[in-house]
Amino acid sequence: MADNLQIFDLMACNVYWDFGTPGTDKQQHKFLVALYPTGGAPAPELIKSITARGPGGYEVEIANQPFTAANKNGHIYDRTTGAHWYMLNLATGFMEPGEYTVEVVGHDGSTSTMSRVQKDGPTEALVDAYTASRRAIYDSFTPGQGDVLPADASRESVTIRWTSLEELVGRDAYYILRLSEGTNGLEFDTQNLHWWDNIFLERRTDPTAGRNRDHVTVTNPLTRDTPYVYFTEITDSNAMGDTNICIFQPHQSFRA
Repeated sequence: MADNLQIFDLMACNVYWDFGTPGTDKQQHKFLVALYPTGGAPAPELIKSITARGPGGYEVEIANQPFTAANKNGHIYDRTTGAHWYMLNLATGFMEPGEYTVEVVGHDGSTSTMSRVQKDGPTEALVDAYTASRRAIYDSFTPGQGDVLPADASRESVTIRWTSLEELVGRDAYYILRLSEGTNGLEFDTQNLHWWDNIFLERRTDPTAGRNRDHVTVTNPLTRDTPYVYFTEITDSNAMGDTNICIFQPHQSFRA
């Protein structure tokens, strides 16, 4: 394996897709392959193929192309780490429990693999807690639902608050918020995030990063009179390789 093309961590897990996408089943699964920074050429120039395999002969290819809301399959550049993620969302139901392995093959013939074991129990527990509390959580986001920040409020750091599942039903969970410019979910720009809290790195210095989080402070200044859209993901772990379920909550929006 070339020194500059290595897997940092792997998500192979269920997704509860609550974005309200017409005709889309909420029970999905995904693969997310996070790479280390290459230190040289961009990862898409080095990769020949990425293949995910699982129980019962399961096999799917992750495309070496930019990820978009339409294709839901490709790479995302994370400016905060200088590394690429490869993500594939599959609206074909929850995945079978068992071991999943992702293999990255470079144009130079090198290979890098990583595996994890998917479990069913956490999905049922967290989705049941979420669906029982969905409305209360949705209504609790502030600012959200088209709010406009007060004229005299700071745009240098803005705190977004919500009510956690721990407070509502006593269920522990982890929370990740991603924010971009835009007025609604259709304008949410995965490739150009304005800010997000990367609990997968935070956990290196704080093992509890994201746990029962009920607010974040956006430290990247906002532009006055500009619309912003965000969504908060609920997971059962702050480690990619330990995650069995991700719940994508409906988008929220506000104007700075």
